[in-house]
Amino acid sequence: MLDYDLHCHSNLSDGTLTPTELVARAAGREVKVLALTDHDDVAGLAEAARAAAEYGIELINGVEVSVTWRKHTVHIVGLRIDPNNPVLIEGLRGIRSGRRHRAELMAESLARCGIGGVLEGAMRYASNPDMIGRTHFARYMVEAGHCKDVRSVFNRYLVKGKPGYVPHEWANLQDAISWIRAAGGIAVMAHPGRYTAGRKPMGRTTLLELLQEFVELGGQGIEVVSGSHTPPQFAEFARYAKEFGLLCSCGSDFHGPEESYRDLGRLPDFPLECVPVWTAWEK
Repeated sequence: MLDYDLHCHSNLSDGTLTPTELVARAAGREVKVLALTDHDDVAGLAEAARAAAEYGIELINGVEVSVTWRKHTVHIVGLRIDPNNPVLIEGLRGIRSGRRHRAELMAESLARCGIGGVLEGAMRYASNPDMIGRTHFARYMVEAGHCKDVRSVFNRYLVKGKPGYVPHEWANLQDAISWIRAAGGIAVMAHPGRYTAGRKPMGRTTLLELLQEFVELGGQGIEVVSGSHTPPQFAEFARYAKEFGLLCSCGSDFHGPEESYRDLGRLPDFPLECVPVWTAWEK
């Protein structure tokens, strides 16, 4: 089992635990190296660093950048970033500025199908109002009795073709990678097995084109072991890592005790041919 977890979220984006609570949970599950990778924000890293020092965990400064690529939404994790880098800070600020407007449009769309008061309810779940997003809407809609759990809300209301879905233009791939590299970080393709074309998985040809462009723009890693990947996908993305010369990363993508594919830590080991991403900073 791996004692690294390089992808997780606090309540400064769409997780349910504070950075301190997140680190404490990771320590309790024997994680030795943890990256906090909140969406489009680094506001939780200072608190996480203080908690990591207390619990004896090595904290990796991270972020997960939302990207629009050929009308697909993909995510790029930045590891070992300088959270005070002005290029990164300004880039992330630009992404966050569009979130509130999208939330207002989502609430209007849901109201038209008879579900009112959702924006106000969702804001109660957003510890960082700048980061209001679909997960906060989903949590409120579960509370209000519209669905039994967060995943059901997404499937019925918040994905493409459903009444609460609002398309949004995030950062472009080149900018996201350049911000991460400007901040001294390593750009990692997050959970590639989750990307879709409509309701179907992204086709192999499209995925290979995404990875080729990612590498050409300076991307260096790929999540092979992810909380949302199956064992056959571990092997699949290990092969792609070897084909494209990418370092292999791992992460639970933990959001909260009741909402995640996998809890923090206890991740299966990499397939044998993988070169771990941490070899880039442990030399």
